[in-house]
Amino acid sequence: MSSLYRSAISARIAKLPQLPPTDEDNVEQSELADEIGALSTGMGPPPVYAPPNPQFQPLSSAAYFSQALQVALPTRALDVRVYFTPPKYDGGGVIVLHHGAGYAGTSFACLAKEISGIMKDDVGVLAFDARRHGKTTSSQSDENLSIDVLVDDFCALIQAIYLDAAAAPTLMLVGHSMGGSVCVRACPILQQHKYKIAGVAVLDVVEGTAVEALPHMHTILNSRPEGFDSIEEAIEWHVDTGLIHNPTSARVSIPSIIVPADSPLTPTTRTNSGFKYKWRTPLRSTAPYWDSWFPSLSSLFLALRSARLLVLAGAERLDTTLMVGQMQGKFWLEVMAGSGVGHLVHEDDPTRLAEILSDFWKRNERVVVRGNVIKGVGEV
Repeated sequence: MSSLYRSAISARIAKLPQLPPTDEDNVEQSELADEIGALSTGMGPPPVYAPPNPQFQPLSSAAYFSQALQVALPTRALDVRVYFTPPKYDGGGVIVLHHGAGYAGTSFACLAKEISGIMKDDVGVLAFDARRHGKTTSSQSDENLSIDVLVDDFCALIQAIYLDAAAAPTLMLVGHSMGGSVCVRACPILQQHKYKIAGVAVLDVVEGTAVEALPHMHTILNSRPEGFDSIEEAIEWHVDTGLIHNPTSARVSIPSIIVPADSPLTPTTRTNSGFKYKWRTPLRSTAPYWDSWFPSLSSLFLALRSARLLVLAGAERLDTTLMVGQMQGKFWLEVMAGSGVGHLVHEDDPTRLAEILSDFWKRNERVVVRGNVIKGVGEV
């Protein structure tokens, strides 16, 4: 979230049953086709809707992940949507991706495909929808998005997928913005349960900048529409406003963060009732939890007993804690500066980020020599 203010203004995975082979794109298109349009109220001419722009037609995530799964977490009252491409060989590591607030696992679709290509499927990729996001559902109230709840959800998901920590693959945790804070806090918990964590990568969030931006968030959100009249319109808005610079990624990711107007997943309000689609996770509704997401993030990041990577969208100023840590060589810093890269670094330039993550993995994967484990860079 180090550039949120700037950019916003502008289990056991292999054994889990796969969902029926329904192409998500077809489902979403059929939902769109079923819409009959707004009926005239008799109080004047009916509203005029612009036809969907075919250049922003949704794309299915099926071309980017090999599996789409629903993983039940009874203790969390959640049914979690998971997107997964397993490693080619048994024992291969897995990169676990946690999205930021308001987004979904499909936000990592293009990145996942790039990682699989660069690493030749030697390492798997797993993304998922957090509570009250995407296609994850709950049998109880899922309103609470405080950091402790999100961390507990994340750890429960890993433990449900990999029941035996000793047999689980080596994991690398990658989180964007809010998701980065979740990964940082979840890492030591998972390590206490004997899961092997090769490293933690945080994407575009710095505690100092994030905390400074929070008071301005309501002003930022005032510029966001409350809904859209088609999926294409939602995709186009994200591209035209510069929130996502990569149209292909937007065509995959955005359909997961909006829902039809009659969806029970999101309340219908006076402000969104006039649209055919509304936000799956209205960001304004997450405001009570913002203050819990980022405090102590820098110190917790530097204290991790694993390799550490921070990827920023621009040459942001680091807060004092991170600046000292960088001078001491405590983490690897990558700045993806340049045109066309904003807060959503993983969507804007998935190829470059995949190269960075691949290098980070290779530098820090455990090497066994004559029965001895040679620790990776940053491991304690």
